[in-house]
Amino acid sequence: MFQEPRIGIIGGSGLGQALTRRTIGTEHDIDTPFGKPSCPIITCEVSSIPIAFLARHGPGHILNPSSVPYCANIYALKSLGVTHIIASGASGSLVDGIAPSELVIPDQVIDKTFKRTNSFFDGQLAVHVDFAYPFCQQLRQLLLDAGDTIAAKVHDGGTYVCMEGPQFSTRAESLLHRSWGAHLIGMTCMPEAKLAREAEICYALVALPTDYDCWKPHAGDKDKHSLMTEIIGNLNIATENAIELINAALTKAAPLLQTQCEHHRALELGIWSDKNYITDPTWHKLKLLIEKYIM
Repeated sequence: MFQEPRIGIIGGSGLGQALTRRTIGTEHDIDTPFGKPSCPIITCEVSSIPIAFLARHGPGHILNPSSVPYCANIYALKSLGVTHIIASGASGSLVDGIAPSELVIPDQVIDKTFKRTNSFFDGQLAVHVDFAYPFCQQLRQLLLDAGDTIAAKVHDGGTYVCMEGPQFSTRAESLLHRSWGAHLIGMTCMPEAKLAREAEICYALVALPTDYDCWKPHAGDKDKHSLMTEIIGNLNIATENAIELINAALTKAAPLLQTQCEHHRALELGIWSDKNYITDPTWHKLKLLIEKYIM
């Protein structure tokens, strides 16, 4: 395990493929107690900041959102010394005020996923972590401050609805999400953020809106091919904007890596199980996550 603090970059649709082509460093083919991560993780330095890069959907974008090995991904990043994660994810905008190709740093989530393992501890320990504020405010502020230095518009805050997928929303669902006051719809933030909290890793999301979901009628003269071309174009623009934002944030990240956050002790009051009942197999599986509280 790396001893120096490190920022993890999780690349989603668009950004994952773009950064895979651009990131040069040491590849780590890691096996975890939760299986293999989406792909080998690349460690390197950007602006003198140690990073670990992971493409969420794997080489060639072969993993749909329900198939991503979220537990293995977060565990593997933790094993490489990652203390902060900046994740990205394509999304749909649920409001007029957030236009495609702009960027959003959400501050809240509504989790509608149901097929994914959402805890490291299921069936082995009773662990309950605080999740009222799912994103690290210090890490969000780093991204927002960096947003002031780039040309693209970066929105401060918003509620992200995470749906199961892989199909997109019905129009009735999209209108329902708008009625909840949500701003974005996506498929990958959960359980990623929950697992990061259990792993005591600060986590923030850069959302990349590509369209207005299906609540907003399209212009009548556009067929499905031209609409897809438009969406891919928006994703490409948002991807370049996100890369610029993350690079700008990394130039300012050194003080953050030396700062302890409340999320770095998320398990301090969260482990409710009697440690005398922890079996050897459970200990060996979860030692990386719980050892500072159980020793």
